[in-house]
Amino acid sequence: MASVSLSRHDVHVLDKIKDPESDPSANVLLDPSLPRDPQMTDTTVYERVIQKEREIILSMQQLELQMAGLRPRTFTEPVQEYKVLLSKLDDFISEYPNYASARNNRVQALRRLYGDTMLLSGAPPLSQRLIENPDSVEIGHQSKLALDDIEKSISLLTPRNMFGAMSPQAAKTLSLAYTQRAAIYHMTAKSVPGLQVHVDQSRQEANWSKLDFEEAASRDFAMGGRYGNEIAKGLAVSTNPTAKLCGQMVREAMKKEYGPSFGD
Repeated sequence: MASVSLSRHDVHVLDKIKDPESDPSANVLLDPSLPRDPQMTDTTVYERVIQKEREIILSMQQLELQMAGLRPRTFTEPVQEYKVLLSKLDDFISEYPNYASARNNRVQALRRLYGDTMLLSGAPPLSQRLIENPDSVEIGHQSKLALDDIEKSISLLTPRNMFGAMSPQAAKTLSLAYTQRAAIYHMTAKSVPGLQVHVDQSRQEANWSKLDFEEAASRDFAMGGRYGNEIAKGLAVSTNPTAKLCGQMVREAMKKEYGPSFGD
Protein backbone atom coordinates (compact mmCIF):
# COMPACT_ATOMS: atom_id res chain seq x y z
CA MET A 1 0.00 0.00 0.00
CA ALA A 2 1.24 3.49 -0.85
CA SER A 3 2.42 5.58 2.08
CA VAL A 4 0.19 8.41 3.19
CA SER A 5 1.69 11.88 3.38
CA LEU A 6 -0.48 14.64 4.75
CA SER A 7 0.38 18.31 4.52
CA ARG A 8 0.14 20.60 7.54
CA HIS A 9 -3.05 21.99 6.02
CA ASP A 10 -4.51 18.48 5.74
CA VAL A 11 -3.69 17.77 9.37
CA HIS A 12 -5.27 21.06 10.43
CA VAL A 13 -8.47 20.27 8.50
CA LEU A 14 -8.68 16.79 10.01
CA ASP A 15 -8.14 18.22 13.49
CA LYS A 16 -10.97 20.68 12.93
CA ILE A 17 -13.22 17.80 11.86
CA LYS A 18 -12.25 15.88 14.97
CA ASP A 19 -12.75 18.94 17.17
CA PRO A 20 -14.70 21.67 15.34
CA GLU A 21 -14.81 23.82 18.48
CA SER A 22 -11.04 24.14 18.67
CA ASP A 23 -9.65 27.54 17.80
CA PRO A 24 -6.05 28.37 18.79
CA SER A 25 -6.72 32.07 18.27
CA ALA A 26 -9.52 32.07 20.85
CA ASN A 27 -7.36 31.60 23.94
CA VAL A 28 -8.68 33.24 27.08
CA LEU A 29 -6.57 36.11 28.39
CA LEU A 30 -6.35 35.87 32.18
CA ASP A 31 -5.32 38.83 34.31
CA PRO A 32 -5.14 38.24 38.10
CA SER A 33 -5.16 41.98 38.70
CA LEU A 34 -8.73 42.29 37.43
CA PRO A 35 -11.74 42.07 39.80
CA ARG A 36 -12.73 38.50 40.67
CA ASP A 37 -16.23 39.41 39.53
CA PRO A 38 -16.45 42.02 36.75
CA GLN A 39 -19.74 43.31 38.15
CA MET A 40 -18.21 44.03 41.58
CA THR A 41 -15.22 46.32 41.41
CA ASP A 42 -15.47 47.44 45.03
CA THR A 43 -13.37 44.91 46.96
CA THR A 44 -15.06 45.76 50.27
CA VAL A 45 -18.49 44.98 48.85
CA TYR A 46 -17.18 41.85 47.16
CA GLU A 47 -15.67 40.48 50.37
CA ARG A 48 -18.93 41.08 52.20
CA VAL A 49 -20.90 39.32 49.44
CA ILE A 50 -18.70 36.24 49.24
CA GLN A 51 -18.82 35.87 53.02
CA LYS A 52 -22.62 35.66 52.92
CA GLU A 53 -22.40 33.24 50.01
CA ARG A 54 -19.91 31.03 51.86
CA GLU A 55 -22.23 30.73 54.85
CA ILE A 56 -25.02 29.33 52.64
CA ILE A 57 -22.71 27.01 50.69
CA LEU A 58 -21.11 25.74 53.89
CA SER A 59 -24.56 24.83 55.21
CA MET A 60 -25.23 22.88 52.01
CA GLN A 61 -21.93 21.08 52.32
CA GLN A 62 -22.69 20.15 55.92
CA LEU A 63 -26.07 18.83 54.81
CA GLU A 64 -24.39 16.68 52.15
CA LEU A 65 -21.96 15.28 54.73
CA GLN A 66 -24.84 14.39 57.03
CA MET A 67 -26.74 12.65 54.22
CA ALA A 68 -23.59 10.69 53.40
CA GLY A 69 -23.32 9.56 57.01
CA LEU A 70 -20.09 11.46 57.61
CA ARG A 71 -21.62 13.80 60.18
CA PRO A 72 -24.32 13.28 62.85
CA ARG A 73 -27.77 14.09 61.46
CA THR A 74 -29.43 17.24 62.70
CA PHE A 75 -32.46 17.01 60.39
CA THR A 76 -35.29 14.61 59.64
CA GLU A 77 -36.08 15.56 56.05
CA PRO A 78 -33.12 16.42 53.74
CA VAL A 79 -35.29 17.69 50.90
CA GLN A 80 -36.94 20.23 53.15
CA GLU A 81 -33.57 21.33 54.50
CA TYR A 82 -32.27 21.78 50.96
CA LYS A 83 -35.31 23.84 50.04
CA VAL A 84 -34.73 26.09 53.05
CA LEU A 85 -31.15 26.72 51.92
CA LEU A 86 -32.37 27.23 48.34
CA SER A 87 -34.77 29.86 49.66
CA LYS A 88 -31.81 31.62 51.30
CA LEU A 89 -30.02 31.61 47.94
CA ASP A 90 -33.15 33.08 46.34
CA ASP A 91 -33.11 35.95 48.84
CA PHE A 92 -29.37 36.43 48.36
CA ILE A 93 -29.73 36.63 44.58
CA SER A 94 -32.61 39.08 44.93
CA GLU A 95 -30.26 41.28 46.92
CA TYR A 96 -27.33 40.83 44.49
CA PRO A 97 -28.89 39.94 41.10
CA ASN A 98 -25.66 40.57 39.17
CA TYR A 99 -23.52 38.24 41.25
CA ALA A 100 -22.98 35.31 38.88
CA SER A 101 -21.43 32.92 41.39
CA ALA A 102 -24.63 32.83 43.47
CA ARG A 103 -26.66 31.99 40.37
CA ASN A 104 -24.24 29.19 39.57
CA ASN A 105 -24.64 27.85 43.09
CA ARG A 106 -28.41 27.98 42.80
CA VAL A 107 -28.19 25.92 39.61
CA GLN A 108 -26.09 23.34 41.48
CA ALA A 109 -28.71 23.20 44.22
CA LEU A 110 -31.50 22.79 41.67
CA ARG A 111 -29.59 20.00 39.95
CA ARG A 112 -29.19 18.28 43.31
CA LEU A 113 -32.92 18.50 44.01
CA TYR A 114 -34.28 17.76 40.54
CA GLY A 115 -31.39 16.07 38.74
CA ASP A 116 -29.91 16.67 35.29
CA THR A 117 -33.13 15.21 33.84
CA MET A 118 -35.06 18.28 34.98
CA LEU A 119 -36.01 19.13 31.38
CA LEU A 120 -37.79 15.79 30.93
CA SER A 121 -41.28 14.65 31.83
CA GLY A 122 -41.56 11.39 33.75
CA ALA A 123 -37.80 10.84 34.15
CA PRO A 124 -37.02 7.83 36.37
CA PRO A 125 -35.53 8.45 39.84
CA LEU A 126 -31.76 8.93 39.96
CA SER A 127 -29.39 8.67 42.90
CA GLN A 128 -28.23 12.23 42.15
CA ARG A 129 -31.78 13.58 42.52
CA LEU A 130 -33.15 14.17 46.02
CA ILE A 131 -36.77 14.57 44.91
CA GLU A 132 -37.78 11.23 43.41
CA ASN A 133 -41.09 12.24 41.83
CA PRO A 134 -41.27 16.02 41.54
CA ASP A 135 -44.50 17.75 40.62
CA SER A 136 -44.57 18.65 36.91
CA VAL A 137 -45.48 22.29 37.56
CA GLU A 138 -42.77 22.62 40.19
CA ILE A 139 -40.02 21.07 38.08
CA GLY A 140 -41.11 23.11 35.06
CA HIS A 141 -40.67 26.31 37.05
CA GLN A 142 -37.35 25.25 38.57
CA SER A 143 -35.85 24.02 35.28
CA LYS A 144 -36.64 27.39 33.68
CA LEU A 145 -35.04 29.11 36.66
CA ALA A 146 -31.89 27.01 36.27
CA LEU A 147 -31.58 27.75 32.55
CA ASP A 148 -32.28 31.46 33.10
CA ASP A 149 -29.65 31.57 35.86
CA ILE A 150 -27.05 30.01 33.57
CA GLU A 151 -27.80 32.44 30.76
CA LYS A 152 -27.59 35.37 33.14
CA SER A 153 -24.28 34.13 34.59
CA ILE A 154 -22.79 33.77 31.11
CA SER A 155 -23.99 37.25 30.15
CA LEU A 156 -22.55 38.80 33.32
CA LEU A 157 -19.13 37.19 33.02
CA THR A 158 -18.36 37.00 29.30
CA PRO A 159 -15.83 39.65 28.14
CA ARG A 160 -17.32 42.21 25.77
CA ASN A 161 -14.91 41.23 23.01
CA MET A 162 -13.14 37.98 22.09
CA PHE A 163 -9.74 39.21 23.24
CA GLY A 164 -10.92 40.89 26.43
CA ALA A 165 -9.12 39.87 29.61
CA MET A 166 -10.78 38.41 32.69
CA SER A 167 -9.72 37.32 36.14
CA PRO A 168 -9.02 33.62 36.82
CA GLN A 169 -11.95 33.48 39.27
CA ALA A 170 -14.35 34.93 36.70
CA ALA A 171 -13.12 32.41 34.12
CA LYS A 172 -13.66 29.55 36.59
CA THR A 173 -17.22 30.67 37.33
CA LEU A 174 -17.98 31.13 33.63
CA SER A 175 -16.57 27.67 32.89
CA LEU A 176 -18.86 26.20 35.55
CA ALA A 177 -21.91 27.90 34.06
CA TYR A 178 -21.27 26.42 30.62
CA THR A 179 -20.39 23.00 32.03
CA GLN A 180 -23.53 22.82 34.17
CA ARG A 181 -25.77 23.60 31.20
CA ALA A 182 -23.86 21.11 29.08
CA ALA A 183 -24.51 18.38 31.67
CA ILE A 184 -28.25 19.12 31.63
CA TYR A 185 -28.40 19.19 27.83
CA HIS A 186 -26.33 16.02 27.57
CA MET A 187 -28.58 14.08 29.94
CA THR A 188 -31.64 15.34 28.07
CA ALA A 189 -30.21 14.25 24.72
CA LYS A 190 -29.55 10.76 26.07
CA SER A 191 -33.21 10.36 27.05
CA VAL A 192 -34.90 11.82 23.96
CA PRO A 193 -37.06 10.63 22.20
CA GLY A 194 -37.84 8.01 24.85
CA LEU A 195 -38.99 10.74 27.24
CA GLN A 196 -40.79 13.97 26.39
CA VAL A 197 -39.11 17.35 26.85
CA HIS A 198 -41.05 19.41 29.37
CA VAL A 199 -39.74 22.98 29.29
CA ASP A 200 -41.46 26.32 29.65
CA GLN A 201 -42.65 27.41 26.20
CA SER A 202 -40.81 30.70 26.55
CA ARG A 203 -37.55 28.75 26.37
CA GLN A 204 -35.98 27.79 23.04
CA GLU A 205 -35.29 24.27 24.34
CA ALA A 206 -39.04 23.53 24.33
CA ASN A 207 -38.89 22.84 20.58
CA TRP A 208 -35.46 21.20 20.36
CA SER A 209 -34.78 17.77 18.89
CA LYS A 210 -32.34 15.18 20.21
CA LEU A 211 -29.71 16.48 17.78
CA ASP A 212 -30.25 20.05 18.98
CA PHE A 213 -29.54 19.00 22.57
CA GLU A 214 -26.48 16.98 21.50
CA GLU A 215 -24.99 19.87 19.56
CA ALA A 216 -25.75 22.39 22.31
CA ALA A 217 -24.19 20.11 24.94
CA SER A 218 -21.04 19.75 22.87
CA ARG A 219 -20.77 23.52 22.32
CA ASP A 220 -21.22 24.21 26.01
CA PHE A 221 -18.68 21.55 27.00
CA ALA A 222 -16.27 23.20 24.54
CA MET A 223 -16.87 26.63 26.08
CA GLY A 224 -16.43 25.17 29.55
CA GLY A 225 -13.12 23.77 28.36
CA ARG A 226 -12.10 27.06 26.79
CA TYR A 227 -12.50 28.80 30.13
CA GLY A 228 -10.49 26.22 32.04
CA ASN A 229 -12.36 22.93 32.63
CA GLU A 230 -10.22 20.20 31.07
CA ILE A 231 -12.85 17.48 31.62
CA ALA A 232 -15.43 19.57 29.77
CA LYS A 233 -12.93 20.13 26.98
CA GLY A 234 -12.55 16.38 26.48
CA LEU A 235 -16.29 15.80 26.62
CA ALA A 236 -16.83 18.43 23.91
CA VAL A 237 -15.15 16.14 21.39
CA SER A 238 -16.67 12.86 22.53
CA THR A 239 -20.22 14.27 22.59
CA ASN A 240 -20.09 16.24 19.32
CA PRO A 241 -22.48 14.52 16.86
CA THR A 242 -21.09 16.39 13.85
CA ALA A 243 -17.52 15.47 14.71
CA LYS A 244 -18.52 11.83 15.08
CA LEU A 245 -20.26 11.81 11.70
CA CYS A 246 -17.51 13.72 9.88
CA GLY A 247 -14.82 11.61 11.48
CA GLN A 248 -16.55 8.45 10.34
CA MET A 249 -16.95 9.81 6.80
CA VAL A 250 -13.26 10.78 6.63
CA ARG A 251 -12.16 7.34 7.84
CA GLU A 252 -14.35 5.63 5.24
CA ALA A 253 -13.02 7.89 2.48
CA MET A 254 -9.42 7.27 3.54
CA LYS A 255 -9.97 3.52 3.59
CA LYS A 256 -11.36 3.63 0.04
CA GLU A 257 -8.38 5.70 -1.09
CA TYR A 258 -5.57 3.91 0.74
CA GLY A 259 -7.00 0.50 1.57
CA PRO A 260 -9.03 -1.07 4.39
CA SER A 261 -6.06 -1.11 6.79
CA PHE A 262 -5.84 2.70 6.92
CA GLY A 263 -5.99 3.90 10.50
CA ASP A 264 -5.54 0.42 12.03
